[in-house]
Amino acid sequence: MPEMTEDDIYRTSTQYRIWSFSRELLLSLRSTTNESAAEGVKAALHAQKAAEQEQSSKQDSNGSPLQEVDCLSVDEEQKLVVFYCVQNMRFADFCEFPTNVKATAVQYLKRFYLSNSPMTYHPKEMMPSALFLATKTENHYTSLKSFVSKLPKTTAEDVVAPEFLLTQGLRFTFDVRHPYRGLEGGFMELLALATGKGQSRPDNGASPTQLQKQMEGLDPANGGNKKSRSAEEVVQRIQDAHGKAKEILKTSALLTDAYFLYTPSQIWLSSLFVADEPLARFYLDFKFPTPSTMKPKLLTTLGTCANLLRSSASADPDDSELKELKRIDKKLYKCRNPEKIDLFGINKASEEGGT
Repeated sequence: MPEMTEDDIYRTSTQYRIWSFSRELLLSLRSTTNESAAEGVKAALHAQKAAEQEQSSKQDSNGSPLQEVDCLSVDEEQKLVVFYCVQNMRFADFCEFPTNVKATAVQYLKRFYLSNSPMTYHPKEMMPSALFLATKTENHYTSLKSFVSKLPKTTAEDVVAPEFLLTQGLRFTFDVRHPYRGLEGGFMELLALATGKGQSRPDNGASPTQLQKQMEGLDPANGGNKKSRSAEEVVQRIQDAHGKAKEILKTSALLTDAYFLYTPSQIWLSSLFVADEPLARFYLDFKFPTPSTMKPKLLTTLGTCANLLRSSASADPDDSELKELKRIDKKLYKCRNPEKIDLFGINKASEEGGT
């Protein structure tokens, strides 16, 4: 039986089978969710207004027209979700949770809002539940009491009430595959090559020393003049690229749609491309035979993924971005579905077998 590669194993995961999309399908899903939520909001608000008019006997015999509801657009919803993903990351850092817990919590929020709208369930209310759920699924034990004690103006019920809704939105799939292990493995391989300990492919024939010399002659990451470097300088370059790539994986990869569009190995390789493209290209040449039918396709994929990582929203919004977020949140206040605001009641109904 042939040995399975990392990507073969990934393709057996629920992340690949349920949470991987094309750009077109991702946009279609979000548009459908937005339209459905907007219809629900309008119907609920109109019903609420009509009931208020009837109760107060202010509606005339012909029925007064009801004001049109200005709902959030898909773009406005995404800006809001990303903002609360950033808030979730900050709170995870405050709690000193490991990177995998923080990253999983962010992906839970992003997955949940593929089939749910902020107009239905506000991200601020779902955020603590997503992070607490991630501590459990990532085997990082944290008691509910300890967790709540770190959240101002939050009760245990605030954290627990949205959990069933969240797990429904996640389709009861909690596994999240991250690109961190792949980056660490690639980093170790590059260090071995830089110190003359790398083993070439059988079809290559280059000795460990020849591979080491090739690395010393790589173009610099900043696009400067090509020059030879010592092994020590190459090691430092690899360490610098590793640090930059790791930071990209902890920020841009989480805040963009990278997890929905690419595999973990494609994401970490793309982060290396952003950090040091000549080094990333050398690594691919080392891994793939020449000529290779797969490598050109992979390079195209890595290029689009790298561009996505470069386009990420900031993890530290500036004044103009905060002003825009305040505008969206103010707009959301007027177009929330009144039937979905009471999460305690929804949770109780679900426990009792209601809807």
